[in-house]
Amino acid sequence: MFVYVTAGDAAEARRIGRAAVEARLAACANVIAGMRSIYWWQGRLEETEEAVLILKTTEERLEALVARVKELHSYDCPCIEALAVMGGHRPFLEWVARETQEIAAAESDGLSDGG
Repeated sequence: MFVYVTAGDAAEARRIGRAAVEARLAACANVIAGMRSIYWWQGRLEETEEAVLILKTTEERLEALVARVKELHSYDCPCIEALAVMGGHRPFLEWVARETQEIAAAESDGLSDGG
Protein backbone atom coordinates (compact mmCIF):
# COMPACT_ATOMS: atom_id res chain seq x y z
CA MET A 1 0.00 0.00 0.00
CA PHE A 2 1.12 3.53 -0.83
CA VAL A 3 -0.23 5.91 1.83
CA TYR A 4 -0.32 9.64 1.05
CA VAL A 5 -0.56 12.05 3.99
CA THR A 6 -0.32 15.83 4.14
CA ALA A 7 1.09 17.52 7.24
CA GLY A 8 1.41 21.08 8.49
CA ASP A 9 5.18 21.10 7.98
CA ALA A 10 8.16 18.82 7.44
CA ALA A 11 8.79 18.46 11.17
CA GLU A 12 5.30 17.06 11.74
CA ALA A 13 5.63 14.74 8.74
CA ARG A 14 8.99 13.46 10.05
CA ARG A 15 7.57 12.91 13.55
CA ILE A 16 4.60 10.92 12.21
CA GLY A 17 6.75 9.02 9.72
CA ARG A 18 9.32 8.05 12.34
CA ALA A 19 6.60 6.83 14.72
CA ALA A 20 4.98 4.74 11.97
CA VAL A 21 8.28 3.12 10.97
CA GLU A 22 9.38 2.50 14.56
CA ALA A 23 6.05 0.75 15.25
CA ARG A 24 6.48 -1.41 12.10
CA LEU A 25 3.26 0.05 10.69
CA ALA A 26 5.23 1.25 7.66
CA ALA A 27 8.47 -0.02 6.17
CA CYS A 28 9.63 3.47 5.27
CA ALA A 29 8.51 7.07 5.17
CA ASN A 30 9.35 9.78 2.66
CA VAL A 31 8.95 13.45 3.55
CA ILE A 32 8.61 16.06 0.82
CA ALA A 33 8.68 19.61 2.17
CA GLY A 34 7.44 22.75 0.51
CA MET A 35 4.18 21.60 -1.04
CA ARG A 36 1.59 24.29 -1.74
CA SER A 37 -2.03 23.25 -1.08
CA ILE A 38 -5.18 25.01 -2.26
CA TYR A 39 -8.42 23.67 -0.81
CA TRP A 40 -11.82 24.46 0.66
CA TRP A 41 -12.05 24.28 4.46
CA GLN A 42 -15.06 25.32 6.52
CA GLY A 43 -16.52 27.37 3.67
CA ARG A 44 -13.31 29.27 2.86
CA LEU A 45 -10.79 28.85 0.09
CA GLU A 46 -7.43 28.24 1.76
CA GLU A 47 -3.87 28.24 0.43
CA THR A 48 -1.13 26.94 2.71
CA GLU A 49 2.36 25.51 2.76
CA GLU A 50 2.39 21.85 3.78
CA ALA A 51 4.59 18.76 3.60
CA VAL A 52 3.83 15.41 2.01
CA LEU A 53 4.41 12.18 3.89
CA ILE A 54 4.44 8.97 1.87
CA LEU A 55 4.31 5.71 3.79
CA LYS A 56 4.81 2.20 2.40
CA THR A 57 2.93 -0.57 4.14
CA THR A 58 0.83 -3.69 3.57
CA GLU A 59 -2.92 -4.07 3.40
CA GLU A 60 -2.79 -5.99 6.68
CA ARG A 61 -1.15 -3.06 8.51
CA LEU A 62 -3.16 -0.28 6.84
CA GLU A 63 -5.96 0.07 9.39
CA ALA A 64 -3.52 0.32 12.31
CA LEU A 65 -1.34 2.77 10.35
CA VAL A 66 -4.27 5.07 9.57
CA ALA A 67 -5.35 5.01 13.23
CA ARG A 68 -1.82 5.91 14.41
CA VAL A 69 -1.43 8.72 11.87
CA LYS A 70 -4.80 10.18 12.94
CA GLU A 71 -3.72 9.97 16.58
CA LEU A 72 -0.44 11.82 15.96
CA HIS A 73 -1.70 14.38 13.44
CA SER A 74 -2.40 18.01 14.33
CA TYR A 75 -5.26 18.45 11.83
CA ASP A 76 -8.92 17.89 12.72
CA CYS A 77 -9.44 16.07 9.43
CA PRO A 78 -6.06 14.93 8.08
CA CYS A 79 -5.62 13.81 4.49
CA ILE A 80 -4.75 10.12 4.69
CA GLU A 81 -5.28 8.27 1.42
CA ALA A 82 -4.22 4.72 0.64
CA LEU A 83 -3.54 3.47 -2.86
CA ALA A 84 -3.09 -0.18 -3.68
CA VAL A 85 0.27 -1.03 -5.20
CA MET A 86 -0.46 -3.07 -8.31
CA GLY A 87 3.14 -4.01 -9.03
CA GLY A 88 6.72 -2.94 -8.74
CA HIS A 89 10.19 -4.23 -8.01
CA ARG A 90 9.46 -7.56 -6.33
CA PRO A 91 12.45 -7.51 -3.90
CA PHE A 92 11.37 -4.06 -2.64
CA LEU A 93 7.75 -5.16 -2.20
CA GLU A 94 8.95 -8.23 -0.29
CA TRP A 95 11.11 -5.98 1.90
CA VAL A 96 8.06 -3.82 2.71
CA ALA A 97 6.14 -6.95 3.72
CA ARG A 98 9.00 -8.19 5.93
CA GLU A 99 9.64 -4.85 7.62
CA THR A 100 6.00 -4.30 8.55
CA GLN A 101 5.72 -7.54 10.47
CA GLU A 102 5.63 -7.02 14.21
CA ILE A 103 8.47 -9.52 14.69
CA ALA A 104 10.63 -7.82 12.05
CA ALA A 105 12.56 -5.75 14.61
CA ALA A 106 14.44 -8.80 15.85
CA GLU A 107 14.94 -10.33 12.41
CA SER A 108 15.73 -7.33 10.17
CA ASP A 109 18.71 -7.89 7.92
CA GLY A 110 19.20 -4.16 7.38
CA LEU A 111 20.02 -4.62 3.69
CA SER A 112 17.65 -2.02 2.27
CA ASP A 113 18.89 1.52 1.91
CA GLY A 114 15.40 2.96 2.15
CA GLY A 115 12.56 3.68 0.03
